Amino acid sequence: MKYIIPIILFLGFLITPAFAQEEVNPSLSIENLEIPAEKFNTVLRNAPIIQLDTVHDISWQITIDNNLLYANPNGNAVFRVYDKLDNTEFIEVGMGPKPDNKFWVAVQTPDEGYVVVHRDLDRGWYPEAKSIVSFTDRAGLTVNNGARIVVTNLDIGKFEIESYSVHGMEGSTDPPAINSGVMIVEILSGDPGKNMFAFFPFYVAAGIGIIGATLYFTKKRS
Repeated sequence: MKYIIPIILFLGFLITPAFAQEEVNPSLSIENLEIPAEKFNTVLRNAPIIQLDTVHDISWQITIDNNLLYANPNGNAVFRVYDKLDNTEFIEVGMGPKPDNKFWVAVQTPDEGYVVVHRDLDRGWYPEAKSIVSFTDRAGLTVNNGARIVVTNLDIGKFEIESYSVHGMEGSTDPPAINSGVMIVEILSGDPGKNMFAFFPFYVAAGIGIIGATLYFTKKRS
């Protein structure tokens, strides 16, 4: 088992350059966010909506690496992305503190309003792994909590990410939700139809993440 990851990495570097030298996907875009702890110590109504550098559409993936240290057992780290055409339409991922590590996914659409499509109040997310939110125009929305897929091919129509916000406090008089740390968010987007091989390194990275989580939890149980 210890040779699996090096083999995958080797194949990724071996296969990708052969195509990347001849074809580069002009639609491929990557944006990295490092959101510090203090940004979550606000209530929703006071949370600013921040414009991204790029509009992410057609096919996109959000990878969330939550390295926050919670200060309040009732605090949360809530990350939202908003649609370009209608910023009242959004996708929300909420992550609570240890030991429960509650986790939820919600969407708001013009037709349905605010709907929680997944909620897990016990071991909902895993600090050792990354949560992944992915979307394509054809397949819809899929969410992985770091150990398993919890939302599969949910049809939310067309969704182009233009902005985001974060919050963590339920009331303005509550104690701070987060003490320290950072949430690292990577947004990858593009049109795979223009050059599927340009996305190959990210498929490799996703595969390594899944294998790593599997090995960790297998070892932990044993």
